[in-house]
Order: sequence, then structure tokens, then C-alpha cells
Amino acid sequence: MTLFLVATPIGNLGDLSPRAMETLRTADVIACEDTRRTGKLLAHAGITERTLMVANDHTEAAAAQKVVELLDAGQCVAVVSDAGLPGISDPGEVMAAAAIAAGHAVTVIPGPSAGVTALVGSGLPTNRYVFEGFLPRKGRARAERLLELASERRTIVVYESPRRVGRTLTDLANVCGLDRPVAVARELTKLHEEWWRGTLAMGADRFGDDAQTTLKGEMVVVVAGAPAPEAATDGDVVAELRAALADGESTRDAVASVAARLGVARNRAYELANDL
Repeated sequence: MTLFLVATPIGNLGDLSPRAMETLRTADVIACEDTRRTGKLLAHAGITERTLMVANDHTEAAAAQKVVELLDAGQCVAVVSDAGLPGISDPGEVMAAAAIAAGHAVTVIPGPSAGVTALVGSGLPTNRYVFEGFLPRKGRARAERLLELASERRTIVVYESPRRVGRTLTDLANVCGLDRPVAVARELTKLHEEWWRGTLAMGADRFGDDAQTTLKGEMVVVVAGAPAPEAATDGDVVAELRAALADGESTRDAVASVAARLGVARNRAYELANDL
């Protein structure tokens, strides 16, 4: 049978699509993060007497096995998260992969997604973007991810909590530069939806204190991509070639590594290497 990944509202209950309601109404079982929260959503949609099972961050692996057993038995299963599209920083990915591996159909009922909603409302470029979800909270993993983002050319979408948004904006400012444009969205589609736009330095100052006291609700941080680097001059290429050759690289390897690092054509690097 079929596993349905069903998008649910990220705030405004009016965003639950007719197709999503019909899928939830007819599914044999609904896998959800929180039965109470999903129960309220179903009640709002006039859907009663549905069989619910828990599939959250801690139980998804076990839930995936149960989902496959249900599909094998000829039942249809719908998966919902507390808000948004299952599998996007929420349970869903493991269950979808398990269903596909077992030979079952997987269908997505599209709808709200906080990351895409914030991206299109940010005013920043939307033609190419990268979704990072929640960044590692501390340690080497966080430092390495931040350094990767510093040179990312695409627009960056990050999820964050009010308690940590000030720190995250500060960390991003330190690696990406104080003047990098950013937009912060909070309580999307809800009554108190809030948008803030400025630079990373301004954002770190704006949300440094409020995040600890008054802010509530999940937040989305959208950061402009890194600016294009300046074109390398012949002098830059020659300097890099000299250094590579001095380190013992062959001419061929030096040309290849320098051309890739500086973003110049290999034939140009070869010509300069031959001149050396």
C-alpha cells in the first residue's frame, strides 16, 4: 500500500489543504510526533476516530518498522509532523526510506514549510539556496559547519530557537562578516508573525537579549550567500604556483591544485607555470 507524507500548517490552521484533509480522513493509521497536537488538528478538520501512532525523533526507527508491517498488511499510513512537511527537520525521512526499501509507494501531500516560506519572504536571492536546518549546538561540529557556511555562495536557511538565535547570529557574523544581509522570521502565518531584516551585526544586537526573555516560537534565519570572490590576477597565480612547486608538487599537480583553488583555467595556469 502507500505511505503518505502529509504537510500540516506551520501556524494558521486555514493552510491545511483539502487534499491533506482527505488523506488524513481516509488513512488507516496516522503516524505523528504528538498525538494530542495531531488530535487537535484532526478535530479542527472534523476528522474523528482515526488510529494514531507515535513517531518522533526518539521513536522513528522503531516506528518505521511498524509502518512497513502495516503497509505489508495492506493498510495506508499517513505521516504528519507537529508542523510543516515531514522529513524536513522532523520525523519522516526514516519511514519514507524504509517504505521504499520494502517496495511500497511513497506519496507527498505538499503544503506549508517554514524554511521555504521564510526564504521567499526574506527579500534575498531565491534562485539558489541551501537548507541547513538546525546547526550543531556546540563544539567542533558547530565550528566546522559555520566555517563551511562562511564561503557558501547560495542563500542559507537555518532553523533556530529563541533561546539560541542571538548566539547563532553572533557566530554567523563572526565567520561571515558583520555586514552580511540577513532576515529573521518568527511565528510564520500566525497572528503575531514578525519579520526583521538587516545585517548580521545588527541582528546579533537586536536578538541578543530578547531571545532570552520575550521571544517565543520557532524562528527561521535566512542569510545572504557569500559574495563572488575577486578574479585572480596573473601575479596571484604565479605566487601560488611558486609555493606549490616549492612544496615539492610536480608541475602538473601544482597547476591542477592552483587552478582549482583560484578558479582559473588550467591552460592559463600551465602557461604561467611554463614561464616560470
